[in-house]
Amino acid sequence: MTISQPWLASYEPGVPATINPGEYNSLVDLLDQAFKQHAKRDMAAFMGVHWTFEQVDELSRSLAAYFQSLGLAKGARVALMMPNVPQYVVAIAAVLRAGYVVVNVNPLYTPRELEHQLKDSGAEAIVILENFAVTLQEVIARTPVKTVVLAAMGDLLPFLKGALVNFVVRNVKKMVPAFSLPTGSVKVVTFKEALAKGASAKYNRPNMQANDVAFLQYTGGTTGVSKGATLLHSNVVANILQNEAWYKPQLSKLGNQPLVAVCALPLYHIFALTVCYFMGARMGSLNILIPNPRDLPAVIKTLSKYKINQFPAVNTLFNALANHPDFAKLDFSGLKVSMGGGMAVQQATAEKWTKVTGCSIVEGYGLSETSPVATANRLDNKEFNGSIGYPLPSTEVAILDDDGNHLAIGSVGEIAIRGPQVMAGYWQRADETAKVMTADNFFRTGDIGVMDSSGQVKIVDRKKDMILVSGFNVYPNEVEQVVNLHPGVLECAAVGVPDEKSGEAVKLFVVRKDSTLTEAQLKAYCHEQLTGYKCPKYVEFRNDLPKTNVGKILRRELRDEKKAA
Repeated sequence: MTISQPWLASYEPGVPATINPGEYNSLVDLLDQAFKQHAKRDMAAFMGVHWTFEQVDELSRSLAAYFQSLGLAKGARVALMMPNVPQYVVAIAAVLRAGYVVVNVNPLYTPRELEHQLKDSGAEAIVILENFAVTLQEVIARTPVKTVVLAAMGDLLPFLKGALVNFVVRNVKKMVPAFSLPTGSVKVVTFKEALAKGASAKYNRPNMQANDVAFLQYTGGTTGVSKGATLLHSNVVANILQNEAWYKPQLSKLGNQPLVAVCALPLYHIFALTVCYFMGARMGSLNILIPNPRDLPAVIKTLSKYKINQFPAVNTLFNALANHPDFAKLDFSGLKVSMGGGMAVQQATAEKWTKVTGCSIVEGYGLSETSPVATANRLDNKEFNGSIGYPLPSTEVAILDDDGNHLAIGSVGEIAIRGPQVMAGYWQRADETAKVMTADNFFRTGDIGVMDSSGQVKIVDRKKDMILVSGFNVYPNEVEQVVNLHPGVLECAAVGVPDEKSGEAVKLFVVRKDSTLTEAQLKAYCHEQLTGYKCPKYVEFRNDLPKTNVGKILRRELRDEKKAA
């Protein structure tokens, strides 16, 4: 089915209507070209040390050869469980260049979550930072994993610095809990040993094609058991080219100089993987690796050494940095793109960030299932508009009703996406795939939105987050946007709680910026800004809110607390 594409007329000058996903057969081709083209440029920075594209090329080729020496078949799954450290940069390239599939694992997973992902993906090997090995120890016997490559924080740093970092991490900060991995049926080698063995082994470049699987990117499992979005090489290649096309008009203003990007989002998250890692590789950018974005003083100290050009992040990190007095002292003269994703960008955060940096946050939208970016605001936007922007080149967005029918412009319904970045399906779950894919290949996101006549899309809310007050729909995003504009509020979350009179009522969880702010003041403010049924009936002040490791506020946990109470 062909649909109208009003958004094309709204594109920034220089952004094409389509991209050519066939420019590369695979991510292996893209990486090989990047390593050759940008050989002498710096690819990654960590703890003040830089690695060139040439160095990552050599290291990843050695690790790829080691993996191949294990006798794994083409398409075998290899799990990676690390924060943003240089070993991760090497390992992603190595797994793909060996002809295998990357299974990204959140390093803060519980044993139960890790066991599920390793078993579900069928991962036969894992590269893991020793800090998290105790979690693997608990479950490895019940998984298909037969090879463990054990990395230490200082592995790729110069010898003395690496030894010192490892000593401090292990003995001073006590960040490596005691662990014991089985050595009988499981082979355990250090990252350095794997590199050394691979350097003397033969590397066979695989013939990877567009339809080969590149990543199993597991969703958060908020709608049930965690599922692996099957991302083909062609899916990720397409999204790299789509994002590059969107970014280029702004970044071209910097000339041909190497770009500097902040990689504070974890590389196991699809946003960082595509926009920081792969788009950075294609464009020859330097990625500043931030292993712990919650340590704001360390983040600011690191950033003070660079003139940054790109800063992709979630609202929580933008908000925390913009409100930190030392952040405002940095040099933002080179910052051209601040891209927000992963959660809704709040107006208060956007305005504060622009005031501090002089660079507006441009909100985009996507999911693991769409590799991830599907829509984005124009990068020349100067004002916050609360929308998620326009479909990217070669992307179509439709608004559907509950029966899958296409709705007219201005109608509220489920956002659906069609394009070359849409996943092949959920790993070994045809039933779950069938629930989200329409007959004409649109992916149903589960998000409720509306498109205006210019093709701009606005999210109203997640289906499951909607609060029903006396038959009226209340969307938490709207309530949160309003409350976050209050000068005494740092951040907040709105959820629905059972109510005898109205079925559900709005409950607001608030972290104060001003410690004198009272419940009565906040409720009075809400009544000025919102229709009665949208106003919070309950307000609870907290020191912090539950978040994912990416910084997304977990409304579900707050709702579950109320149910258990």
